[in-house]
Amino acid sequence: MKAIQTLKDEHQYILRMLKVVRKLSIHTFNTKEVYYEGFHKAIDFIRNYADKFHHGKEEDILFNVMSTELGEAIKIGPIYSMLAEHDLGRLFIKTLEESLFDAEKGKEEAKVDIISNAICYTDLLYRHIDKEDNAIFNFAADKLSQETLEKMEIDFNKTQEDLNKEETERKYVQLLTELEAYVVKLGY
Repeated sequence: MKAIQTLKDEHQYILRMLKVVRKLSIHTFNTKEVYYEGFHKAIDFIRNYADKFHHGKEEDILFNVMSTELGEAIKIGPIYSMLAEHDLGRLFIKTLEESLFDAEKGKEEAKVDIISNAICYTDLLYRHIDKEDNAIFNFAADKLSQETLEKMEIDFNKTQEDLNKEETERKYVQLLTELEAYVVKLGY
């Protein structure tokens, strides 16, 4: 159960970054100015913390365990949906980054794409995290056998070690805190 709680705890950092991305988007909308460095740092956080560090554990451990132990209906229903949303989020971030590069080259209309992809990503992730925290994770905790939960905990701890948990969290929580301070300075 500690692994599931850790995933929920990581969601809190991701939710904080979603607020930052929305505020950066509002700033762009209001001023027509893009804080490129802030968006690029947010993309770094999203790709390396939210996706590689967090979603990687969900996909490689929890979702695989749930699919194996709880059956095909879970695999092709809720788990497939969660994986599809992870992929859709990756598409929004890829397109956001492309839009940033276009805007940096002077393509004024790319600012609309920056805002739209950032907002689509945040909206998707708000809903996605709510489903995981309030349905998927609770279902796993209730339905997986104690033996499976214990094995998953061992696999999870090994993966955390391989992903250099302490250093990764320190780096990305610091980046998040800096971006939060910046958007407060902007008045958002």
